[in-house]
Amino acid sequence: MKNSVYDIFEDVSESKFPGFKKAVWLECTQTKDEIIFVPSGWFHQVHNLEDTISINHNWFNAYNLDWVWNLLVGDYNVAKELIEDIRDICDDFEGLCQRNLAANTGMNFHDFFTFITRMSFANLVQLSNIAQCSKIDSETTCPCVQHIVLNLSYVRKVALKMNSTILAEDGGMLLDIRKSLEDPAFLELYSAMSRTYKKLHEQCRHHSEDRKASKTSIHDLIDMVVSRVSNSKDLISLIDCILRQYDLPIDDP
Repeated sequence: MKNSVYDIFEDVSESKFPGFKKAVWLECTQTKDEIIFVPSGWFHQVHNLEDTISINHNWFNAYNLDWVWNLLVGDYNVAKELIEDIRDICDDFEGLCQRNLAANTGMNFHDFFTFITRMSFANLVQLSNIAQCSKIDSETTCPCVQHIVLNLSYVRKVALKMNSTILAEDGGMLLDIRKSLEDPAFLELYSAMSRTYKKLHEQCRHHSEDRKASKTSIHDLIDMVVSRVSNSKDLISLIDCILRQYDLPIDDP
């Protein structure tokens, strides 16, 4: 039903959309200064009662990361098919496909991978800093730690899918781990993520006196993992190595 244009109040083809008549929907009237949040995977229809300016923001997080990747792959295949007839005369056919993908979808494979790589490293730094004042392992019940591990497991799942694409190849330096720890943009991302986790898990107390502080810092961990990330295999290795260091599960969500 992706990008299908139809009116749910008119006759909808039962053959094209089997089971549609059994669908249940919510109806509301949005007024000035109100925001409507549409959860991942929910279809929606808008009917403007008068002249209206609509401001929409598409978002994704760990939960719908897999859907976003599938969307990118689908749009990439369409973009590639549309210019397949010029492949033989194009000096950089793949580069052109990626540029068209970015123009049509808002990002390409490289943009997406750079984003999840930086987000993954920010989560790993969060985990390491928690370990400085709290013992974490496979028995950890701290909601914040569990949340971080869940986010990383979703990223890892998508990274495994990327192994069948050009992202499995060496794409040049995407993340220098040591330099990232001194990069103001990364530190700002890390700080924003810290505030978010703190807000979501206010009950967590990582500085409890009854917890043994870890002697391992993120700087020490750098020597145990890849010093740079340039492809999906590097990202998987980075996540796996640090989770194993803390004896945390590496499972598909």
